[in-house]
Amino acid sequence: MTFPVVGMVGGGQLARMTHEAGIPLGIRFRLLSDTPQDSAAQVVNDVVVGDYRDLETLRAFARGCDVITFDHEHVPIEHLRALEKDGIPVRPGPDALVHAQDKGVMRARLDALGVPCPRHRIVTDPQDVAAFAAELAQDAQDGPEGRDGGRRADGFPVVLKTVRGGYDGKGVWVVHSVEEAAEPFRAGVPVLAEEKVDFVRELAANVVRSPHGQAVAYPVVESRQVNGVCDTVVAPAPGLDEDLALRAEEMALRIAKELGVVGHLAVELFQTRDGRVLVNELAMRPHNSGHWSMDGAITSQFANHLRAVLDLPLGDPRPRAKWTVMANVLGGDYPDMYSAYLHCMARDPQLKIHMYGKDVKPGRKVGHVNTYGDDLDDVLERARHAADYLRGTITE
Repeated sequence: MTFPVVGMVGGGQLARMTHEAGIPLGIRFRLLSDTPQDSAAQVVNDVVVGDYRDLETLRAFARGCDVITFDHEHVPIEHLRALEKDGIPVRPGPDALVHAQDKGVMRARLDALGVPCPRHRIVTDPQDVAAFAAELAQDAQDGPEGRDGGRRADGFPVVLKTVRGGYDGKGVWVVHSVEEAAEPFRAGVPVLAEEKVDFVRELAANVVRSPHGQAVAYPVVESRQVNGVCDTVVAPAPGLDEDLALRAEEMALRIAKELGVVGHLAVELFQTRDGRVLVNELAMRPHNSGHWSMDGAITSQFANHLRAVLDLPLGDPRPRAKWTVMANVLGGDYPDMYSAYLHCMARDPQLKIHMYGKDVKPGRKVGHVNTYGDDLDDVLERARHAADYLRGTITE
């Protein structure tokens, strides 16, 4: 039997870690990368350098692959449909992936499914934003007490998002007036307006689904953001009501089924002050909120994503320890991170360091660390110390 070839479009750290998960299974990897220096291109043997937006490049890359999958959601949908017509399995397929590419499409579909989301509307100009804010203000007066999200009498602040292309806080604005609302429209792309949710914290429900419908759910995690970028993930989410956790897992599994997702799906959530969970974003690929599973779960998100796209039986997602904490390592002014290994490894022999082979730039995700154990305060402190020491924020 010939072991399958998985074609991964995108050469970032998600591709690098997915490739790592396939090595013990003997899965062969082919990579379509923007440059030879990309994170995954440094470690994958079979690399094609090319533009994923060019159909013929995609077709040439896909020849000889048993399945195509992705480490980002930006491949044009019409190109994926063309690959499917060529007889190449694409997982997740274009009918699912469009919901991760286009926030307007995603919101409309979730509305149709009755999935709870922030109130929202596609807006055409700043005056339309002001009209939407006024509707929010009226709803706050008429609705249950405590759901106004700190809005003023005119309904502001409002969250504006470009419907395509935003991530890690990019393409997202919190505007406090009609004058501030002008900026998002300058790009000339559709804009989605959403209510600013009064939330307690951000959560993520990660699930994996295979083509024949088998699905598994990881524990719901807490995702802590700093300046719009994921900083720390705690698995499972501390103090989360069991019924609310179950509701979030069931919601994510239902979304995966209804949208026909094959592979990993991350459902980013707001936990509101009045005891609800609302869907913020969807990601149809391995996700930062699931990196803890590399060391903290019986089967990592990367291994299960590979199993799913190859239609293999899925692995057990249960945690190995009571608590696992993932802390992102961001670039700072201290480029020589390797010299920090001596201190970090000596201080915490259980620490797991995962670096992505990226040049160090301020604020850039260049790696992450995982810690685990029975005492949450201790596990959190160890993860934060290691991430800060690697960055150079602390030196002792």
